[in-house]
Amino acid sequence: MNEHTDKPRSNSYDAVVIGGGHNGLVCAAYLAKAGKKVLVVERRQVLGGAAVSEETVKGFTFSTFSYVVSLFRPHIIRELDLVRHGLQIIPMETTYNPLPGDKGLVRWADSGKTRDEIARFSPKDASLYPEFGLAMGRLSRFTKNVIDTTAPQPASLDPRELMKMLRLGRHLRDLDPEMRYLNLKLLTMSAVDFLHEWFESEPLVPSMAGSGIIGTFLGIRSPGTAYVLLHHYMGEIDGAFRAWGFSKGGTGQISIACANAAESFGAEIIAGAGVDHVKIRNGRAVGVVLENGDEIKAATVISSLDPNRTFLKLVGERELPGEFVSNIRRYKNRGSSGKVNLALDRLPSFRDGRPGISHLKGDITIAPSVDYVERAYDEAKYGEFSKRPFLNIVIPSLSDPSVAPPGKHVLSAFVQYAPYNIREGAENWPEKRDAFGDAVIDTIEEFCPDIRECIVGKQVLSPWDIEKITGLTEGNIFQGELSLEQLAFLRPVAEWSRYRSPVRNLWMCGSGTHPGGGVMGAPGELAAKTMLGEGGV
Repeated sequence: MNEHTDKPRSNSYDAVVIGGGHNGLVCAAYLAKAGKKVLVVERRQVLGGAAVSEETVKGFTFSTFSYVVSLFRPHIIRELDLVRHGLQIIPMETTYNPLPGDKGLVRWADSGKTRDEIARFSPKDASLYPEFGLAMGRLSRFTKNVIDTTAPQPASLDPRELMKMLRLGRHLRDLDPEMRYLNLKLLTMSAVDFLHEWFESEPLVPSMAGSGIIGTFLGIRSPGTAYVLLHHYMGEIDGAFRAWGFSKGGTGQISIACANAAESFGAEIIAGAGVDHVKIRNGRAVGVVLENGDEIKAATVISSLDPNRTFLKLVGERELPGEFVSNIRRYKNRGSSGKVNLALDRLPSFRDGRPGISHLKGDITIAPSVDYVERAYDEAKYGEFSKRPFLNIVIPSLSDPSVAPPGKHVLSAFVQYAPYNIREGAENWPEKRDAFGDAVIDTIEEFCPDIRECIVGKQVLSPWDIEKITGLTEGNIFQGELSLEQLAFLRPVAEWSRYRSPVRNLWMCGSGTHPGGGVMGAPGELAAKTMLGEGGV
């Protein structure tokens, strides 16, 4: 990556972007590409926000928070030439659901092998699985028309908005009636109920339903989680839907590629420069004041931080309409996820008896049954972390040896549930962190009896830790839940979903805006293109 300046080369810019997460960097790259004079300021010394790679244990590179690539928009990769700037995606080809006393269920890239695996549990499900994949692929292509454009404004009478609604209606019309009904079901049903309309067997249903709870404080039987399932199903790599992958060198390499692209277009990036507040004069943002007291003037200020931090911390209530403040306070963050990263001196042995390691090169889901995952949610509802949690595990070193020393491995476990607001109060998380980490390792040990013998280093992150490190309010990895009342034209609040804010010349470009969370880059891209199209910068 290019050398970053310790101080800005100028005191005045067309745009200053607060936060060097991947969306902020994407936004800066598009603005700089359009010829704007852009500065990015990042509080941490490492760029990427929640998409970072760090050598927390010597010799081992952890994807500290976000750990897989699925939603990053292919057209952004092309338009910013991110491959030239170092981005390399390694496809994941399996999903493995280990089971007690069984060799478990593997869904392979090979449809025939997957059919044989599922048939062990249900021949009916095996025959329906390809049909389900086709249906979700069609719905994903319809939804792509929503996530790759600014959110429609159904209450607006602006002719441009009416045309957008008309185009969306045409895309909906092009779906056959069965697909339209399926789309409506996705918006209202729970992940489990939706999947049970297709499948009958465990572990297939819980292993698939798990995608519906990631980033939400909901259970797999909670209404609305079917849409989150689709949100994660929309992964696209090289044009292939439902494609997931690892970023070579760790997830942080995505952010580095975005930073390199932005700098190649002339943007400046300063790390280790936290913003104290947005400077506002007569209701207009005119720049930022850094924590060290330095003031940077800008015609436009863009925040990639979450709505809570942006408006309640950096702007302040007195500069905002009372109703808007009330809506931001009601915006649901509800961090519910933790992360455990392990440095291993060898590959752990699973009890499954399967030969080879091919089935371990994708994601490994600990969700033996629907009841197992729902019980994990039950504990969280009452302010406790799950003692036997839902886990989504990857061992990226099997596909990318660069992240660990020769013969050694990195294991990354995404944990659901770990509520930010534990019963004792969020500030007491440090006293519960070790017990939380032990619960995760205990759960892995049920399937890998030698896991503790393999561990040479670990990193345990509660939502409280995620908040302290990244600044994400309540440690929510999506900058706010992906619940129905917080999507599209309601994200973050009604009437302010188009990246603008009540403060003139203050814009938003993070995951707290449409189309939401995940390492996709779309909020940053759409914010930049909206500003450029509307003369906002």
